[in-house]
Amino acid sequence: MSTNLRRNIIMKVFMIGGTGLLGCEAARIFLERGHAVKSVALPPLPEGAPIPEAMELEFCNIYEKSDDEIKAMMQGYDCFVFAAGIDERVEFPAPVYDAYYKYNIAPLKRILPLCKEIGMKNAVILGSYFSYAAKEWPEMELTKKHPYIRSRIDQEEVAFSFADENFDVAVLELPYIFGTQPGRKPVWVILIEQIKMMDKLPLTMYPGGGTAMLTVRQVGEVIVGAAEKSKGAKAWPISMYNQTWKEFLKIVYAARGMGDNRKILSVPPWMMRMGLGKVKKEYAEKGNESGIDVDGLADIMDINLFIDRKYAVELGATEDDINSAITDSIKVSQAVYDGTAKLLEMKGE
Repeated sequence: MSTNLRRNIIMKVFMIGGTGLLGCEAARIFLERGHAVKSVALPPLPEGAPIPEAMELEFCNIYEKSDDEIKAMMQGYDCFVFAAGIDERVEFPAPVYDAYYKYNIAPLKRILPLCKEIGMKNAVILGSYFSYAAKEWPEMELTKKHPYIRSRIDQEEVAFSFADENFDVAVLELPYIFGTQPGRKPVWVILIEQIKMMDKLPLTMYPGGGTAMLTVRQVGEVIVGAAEKSKGAKAWPISMYNQTWKEFLKIVYAARGMGDNRKILSVPPWMMRMGLGKVKKEYAEKGNESGIDVDGLADIMDINLFIDRKYAVELGATEDDINSAITDSIKVSQAVYDGTAKLLEMKGE
């Protein structure tokens, strides 16, 4: 165990988003380790969600509170966890960067200075592995092409601007996450929509790259680990498993009841761009802008966006069954797509 673990000190953790898929799991682990947790969240709660009884919960829009009211809510707490915000799969009108700024960046600009004013010691921010990709493949110029990726880099820069010798800031660059929360709609319904149109074909055409991933429980573990261990201003690229899209889709089709021998044909980026023409047209008709440029998405999905698991392990992530987590996510997503499950939408807290 790291020597800079805050040993024998019970932290008091203030969280935004503690009822969400990831925040709820982190809260459970914080409490198991003897820490105290308070969260603000927007109602309603997902029906049947395993919200920890020991977590103090206040339903409100914290951003409508005055600075003095927010400081009073957080007074006496040691660590701030931002487990809210939105990702690239949520649609907004152009310019979409404004939505990412509102939900992912502006809250940090406002809350982090208040954390420091009342003497908090550290903060953990949930970010995206697209930030890691932008730094790892600078030649792809991802921040220039994709508003969402630019917003995640900007989020990191804003968060780190508040770090000093008295205030540690960790940003977790999270990849694709699998697992479910009772009553809450998974984000993977969009995948079902994408591949459903190829069901009647003898094969599925998909990019040749792959992605990093981990389970909901493992995300909870690294959130808690970062709160306990991370020092200074540090971005943590997070993954426990790496799969090619072909490997991943085999699990997806099996979860959909179509067997595990579905033929997956890896196609080059130019061919994927041709297939995404309909998606671009739908965005235009809605007046929406994609956070990940549709043409550029083909290039991103053609690389193996893999991450070494050593960073997640350093923060305390333990083994889990990723295939079962994918299966659960896809089965629930399929039920939502088929209209047999009515679940609460993901939202920016």
